[in-house]
Amino acid sequence: MAQLQGKLEAEVELQSPADKFFKIWRSESHKMPTATSKNIQGVKVHEGDWDQHGAIKIWNYTVEGKSGVFKEKVEFDDDNMSFTLHGIEGDVFDELKVYKPVCKLIPREKGSLAKLSIEYEKYKESDPNPDKYMAFFIDMTKDIDAHVLSA
Repeated sequence: MAQLQGKLEAEVELQSPADKFFKIWRSESHKMPTATSKNIQGVKVHEGDWDQHGAIKIWNYTVEGKSGVFKEKVEFDDDNMSFTLHGIEGDVFDELKVYKPVCKLIPREKGSLAKLSIEYEKYKESDPNPDKYMAFFIDMTKDIDAHVLSA
């Protein structure tokens, strides 16, 4: 049987404290186009509010030089400083049936650690794994870290 489901994982060392990095995602995602302009060109709330659990946002992004749109429903876990973006629709679904980025922040004595993962399901076995989206997620994470430090 073909292996269509998978999970990519990565860790990114952050200079910024976990709580400040989490705050950008938790309640200040409108700052993303400033924090990581080469990756995110716009974000707007479609349903709910910026800091609302279950809010639906629409993102305008660029991956490998190609512009796209991504609509997601966010799930926050404040106690564990993690968030999950449940993909609803957008260009990523031309390539994938399921797309779910997750970030968990681990506080450290100095800085923090971002544990990133992307749960996905491909349409057919020959479809590529979403490696380009993990590279995008890592790059965004590094940009946001630099933005938090400069704020």
